[in-house]
Amino acid sequence: MKRVNTICCALVAGLFAAGSQAVQAQAFPTKPVRIVNPAAPGGNSEVFFRLLQPKMVEVLGQQLVMDYRPGAGGTIGGDAVAKSPADGYTTGLMAASFVINPAMIRKMPFDTLKDFTALGLIVDVPSGLVVHPSLPVKNLKDLIALSKKRPGEIFYSTSGRGTVGHLSGELLNSMANTKLVHVPYKGAGPAVIDLVAGQIQMQFASMPLLTGYISAGRLRLIAQTGSARSGFAPDIPTMEEAGLPGFVVRSGFSFVGPAGIPRPIAEKLNTALVTALRDPENRKRLIQLGADPVGNSIEEHDAYIKSEIAKWIKAARAAGIEPQ
Repeated sequence: MKRVNTICCALVAGLFAAGSQAVQAQAFPTKPVRIVNPAAPGGNSEVFFRLLQPKMVEVLGQQLVMDYRPGAGGTIGGDAVAKSPADGYTTGLMAASFVINPAMIRKMPFDTLKDFTALGLIVDVPSGLVVHPSLPVKNLKDLIALSKKRPGEIFYSTSGRGTVGHLSGELLNSMANTKLVHVPYKGAGPAVIDLVAGQIQMQFASMPLLTGYISAGRLRLIAQTGSARSGFAPDIPTMEEAGLPGFVVRSGFSFVGPAGIPRPIAEKLNTALVTALRDPENRKRLIQLGADPVGNSIEEHDAYIKSEIAKWIKAARAAGIEPQ
């Protein structure tokens, strides 16, 4: 009899907890939602999210408050999200470093696969392969041929070790058997400034960073790294189309929360994001910035995170880059 009573009590407690969660989810949100941004003000993640914020606020009925936590390649902000209560009131914007860091950092403060709830991919930002106009190449084939004639003499700048730009360059070296030389900078701004000045010959960088220089003719876009051509540059081939099958590099910006957010609350947050991304004006503006709007489901976003982590670990190992 005691065992039966114990089981009954456990069932009642479970039903009560489930009922309480359902009530909380139905009322959510009743206060502002914190958005942790692991980057400094003015970065791509903020630019993208500020465009979407009004429509998301309209859907949720509450304000979204930005909380900047820059540093350590995004791990400071990521840790703040991972260790927050799983009630939906703390979420985060994660750039490509979110899925690259497991390949580059030996001791992470969190488990990227286990400590987060996927809430939707915001945008997919393909990188552009740009060269300084003084480099005598018009396309990827020319670049590969020239780099083989001048091994170790063509330099590419990046915003630092382990970034999308760095791994893209090493992936090109690996797949095309070239010997391009990596020159890391302390940030994307200085890296592109030296490229424009002609001190560096080429770079892989996100489209939003490059669009102004490309339009002004100060940089030459010869290929892009997405699986499809960007709306900003529909006439420029992808790396695959230019002759390197399998060369696809995406820089996704993720909307996440801590692990364990109740499904109904996660769905509300995902719906707000997707609704904002489907707004015609928001889509138009994002494409103009060189970003491709996504707004996928929770399951699709979760699968994306897993596949990207596996891809970057494989790419880093192939390039001989060991985590530090």
